Amino acid sequence: MPLKISFTASHAETAQTARAALVTRYGNATMEAADVIVALGGDGFMLQTLHATQHLDAPVYGMNRGTIGFLMNDYAESDLQARLAQAEEAVINPLAMTATGVDGSETRALAINEVSLLRAGAQAAKLKITVDGRLRMAELVCDGALVATPAGSTAYNYSAHGPILPIGSDVLALTAMSAFRPRRWRGALLPKSATVRFDVLEPGKRPVMAEADAKSVRDVLAVEIQSEPSVRHRILFDPGHGLEERLINEQFT
Repeated sequence: MPLKISFTASHAETAQTARAALVTRYGNATMEAADVIVALGGDGFMLQTLHATQHLDAPVYGMNRGTIGFLMNDYAESDLQARLAQAEEAVINPLAMTATGVDGSETRALAINEVSLLRAGAQAAKLKITVDGRLRMAELVCDGALVATPAGSTAYNYSAHGPILPIGSDVLALTAMSAFRPRRWRGALLPKSATVRFDVLEPGKRPVMAEADAKSVRDVLAVEIQSEPSVRHRILFDPGHGLEERLINEQFT
């Protein structure tokens, strides 16, 4: 019996054209009734789709109609039912961010790739780092810092010279961006169960913003980050091109 597929696409013309062709060929179920959700676009749209469908049980299979497409499969109109039936599944948990603003407001958001803190002014940020309630660094002077999941370790984290993490490693990467003091400090590897807290020192003089995927919060005073095991994102990949293989291959390219 053929799988019921729900197609969703970014606003890009190539993605919309692909969606129209696939809907004509395979039909289009609602997301709530679908066995599989097919996302057409780039990695940014894939993240949007995963966030938007996290309450559904259906896995998401991406086809690249964007630029890099690290989380996507190659695009093809033919044999989609067979590809979906043979696909490998990866399950990832997002990070939960709780950001406290200098005005006392509290913002919560989930991040599949990373939670990052970035300086929002002319001067470097000053951050205090606590892990599981224990002070680990009294002062980090930097352009920013982030906590990345294994799935997100090849994104912003890797650009900041952080490590690529195997998908099943149960490890988080804490990576500094342009650390000035301690000189050239790049970060640490932490267990997935860790709770990381950043306190912003001198927030008036050195403002800092926080981002959880595409959710931005300006003028933060403190940011707490931890894995959220209750949320499970199911992602499908063509055989031999799964997320684990991609993460390993990325280290040799």
